[in-house]
Amino acid sequence: MNLLVGYATAHGSTREIAERLGARLGETGLKADVRSMADVEDADAYEAFVLGSAVHGQAWLAPAKDFLRRNGELLGARPVWIFSVGMPGALRGPCKRMADEEKPAITRDLPGSIPYQGHRLLSGVITRDQLPFTGRVAFRLMGCRYDDFRDWPAVDAWAAEIARELSCG
Repeated sequence: MNLLVGYATAHGSTREIAERLGARLGETGLKADVRSMADVEDADAYEAFVLGSAVHGQAWLAPAKDFLRRNGELLGARPVWIFSVGMPGALRGPCKRMADEEKPAITRDLPGSIPYQGHRLLSGVITRDQLPFTGRVAFRLMGCRYDDFRDWPAVDAWAAEIARELSCG
């Protein structure tokens, strides 16, 4: 089966997660093409999709939402899994509860009504230089911390789950 692992990234963390998903899906015998959604010209070439975007302000990046708009009808007829890469792992204390509210806010903001097989909110990498001064101040006041919060075993397990669903479908 030919599938697209498409991504939109701001600083590279989402691309690296997409690459890991593609590699793990490829190990199961699927042909996983990992590409920026902005570079995909013929989505009809794929039988299934795993699509992800960095999250800014509880929303996917514009190139990812544009891909969904352009290909909504096609995506509605094929299996689609989505992932969002944000900062739930960076949140601590009372702010940690905000992570539970982020996932539904993200999906409400997505264009169209594509029947996703599943949606994962994953933590990415957050570094000081990614935020403007005011963002750094707010980040620290919220008790957040900088680090690489990607959970590679969870990414690998999700890829295995997707592969199983595709082999059964």
